[in-house]
Amino acid sequence: MTPPGYTVLRVTEGFTIPLLHRHAERLGEDAFAALTHFVSVVVDPGVYRVTWDGRQLSTLLRPASRLREGMPTRRAVSPMAAQRGRFPKPAPPSPYDGVRLEGVSTLLTNEAGDELYESCSATLVAWDGETLVLAPEEAPAVASLAEAAIAANEPVHRRPLAADGTWPLLLVNAVAGTCAIDVPGRGVFPADVRARLTALLTREDA
Repeated sequence: MTPPGYTVLRVTEGFTIPLLHRHAERLGEDAFAALTHFVSVVVDPGVYRVTWDGRQLSTLLRPASRLREGMPTRRAVSPMAAQRGRFPKPAPPSPYDGVRLEGVSTLLTNEAGDELYESCSATLVAWDGETLVLAPEEAPAVASLAEAAIAANEPVHRRPLAADGTWPLLLVNAVAGTCAIDVPGRGVFPADVRARLTALLTREDA
């Protein structure tokens, strides 16, 4: 039996769902109609945990995103380091629970600790001075809706993200949009590029 589709989404104050089409695709067949009905009747904006079994959409209002502007960072070996490539977002409880620390963004690395894959709650986007850089597709990480939207709408390069590199980093996900982090030794992500990504990640059809 196929397990229910799972995602975490945000209902905005204007009662839209950023990246709606990508959430529907993640959940599975016929989920788009269920999501559009949900957002037409939901009373409270906020972050929702959503599952879809092909007939029933189940939603649970959750606390706000764990991402905080300018939050400090630390590194840890990814609990998924032995895998290869992107994989479906795991429902809780998940292996990521063990590397999360309140108020801190954990940057997840390979076993050697010299390459960044993702953070504990978001995708990493780097800026090399000319273009956006995403981790290689073979890097083990959640199949991020935000990453997919950026790759589909922006010119990007895929290169290994050196753990001790100097490229500015930004966190991106479907709930928070974009979030700046404090990583010693790295510069500030360009404000104009970030603004463009933030606008992109609010679109329902990105």
